[in-house]
Amino acid sequence: MGVFPGFGAWINQNSQEPPNAESNRSENVESMSASEKGTNNAHAKKKKKKEVVYYDYKEVIRQRWLWYEAEKKHPWNNPRPKIKVTNKKGLYHMNIELTVGTAPDTVYGLMIDPKGGPFFNWEKWRDLMKNTSRKVLKENGPKRVIMVEKAVAYNFLSMTTMSIPLHLTMEENRKDLTTKYKKGKVMLMKVFKGDYKVEPIYVDQERLCKRRLPKSPEEYKKCSGGQGRIASKFTINHYFEPYPPFNIPPLSWFIRGITIKTSKNLLNALQEMASTVRDARPPSEEAIKAREKAIVEVHNF
Repeated sequence: MGVFPGFGAWINQNSQEPPNAESNRSENVESMSASEKGTNNAHAKKKKKKEVVYYDYKEVIRQRWLWYEAEKKHPWNNPRPKIKVTNKKGLYHMNIELTVGTAPDTVYGLMIDPKGGPFFNWEKWRDLMKNTSRKVLKENGPKRVIMVEKAVAYNFLSMTTMSIPLHLTMEENRKDLTTKYKKGKVMLMKVFKGDYKVEPIYVDQERLCKRRLPKSPEEYKKCSGGQGRIASKFTINHYFEPYPPFNIPPLSWFIRGITIKTSKNLLNALQEMASTVRDARPPSEEAIKAREKAIVEVHNF
C-alpha cells in the first residue's frame, strides 16, 4: 500500500542489493548499454535507469552512522513544534518551526517522496496524507514543477474520518531543499499556498567545536573532527483563507482548528519516521557500493 516508500529507499540500503524505490530527491536518466550480437540479428539491452541526486551520498551515510551510534547512548528527544497562527483581514498565516533529529537531505527526501512520504498512522493503520496522483510538468536539474493531488485524513468529531482532497502545484528545489506550493483546487479555500525549507542544525557544535562556531557543513566537519551530527530545522509558512461564509466565525474557527490539528498530526508522523531512521542500522559496505553504482551525483549544478 506504499507505506513509507521514501523511507524504504533508505532502509533497503541495509540489504546486499541496491534499493528499487524511486529516489526522494532524484530524476531518472538513461545510460546506454552495449548491444548484444545474436546469430541472426542484434538485440539491444534495455536501457538502465540511473538516479541523479543533488547531495553527497557518502556524507548522508556518514551522518546516519553518527546518529545511529549516538542514539544507543543518548536517545534524541523530539522537541515540540513551534506553531504561530495570525490573521490579517481574513488571511491566516501559520508559521511552523520544527527541529528534526536527522540530516536535512533525509528530511527533505521524505517530504517530497512521490508516493506520499512518511505520513502514516500505525496505530489506526491508515494514511494521514498520501499522493493520489502526481505529474511532473517541468524539470530543470534540481528544480521541477509538479502537479499533485493529495488526500489528507481528518477525524471529524472523533467519530469518523474525512478525506480532504488537495490539488496543488509544487515547485521543488532539490539542491536548496526548498518547496513552494499553491492551490489548484482546495475544498472551501479561497487562498491556500505556502512554502517550506530544510536547514542544517549543528547539534554538537558547542561540545566539539568549542568557541569556533561553524558556518557550513564543511567547517562543522572539520572543527568537530568528523564526529558532529547534523539535525534539521524544518520551517513552514502556510497561508489560507476560506471562502464565504466559512471565513466568518464560528465557521472560520472550525477551519482554523482543522488546519492546526491536521498539521500537528503530520508533524508528529515526520518525527516518528525520523526516530525510525535513527534506530535503523546504516547499510553495509557492499550495499553502499551497489548504491553508488546506481546513482549519479551532481554537486555543482
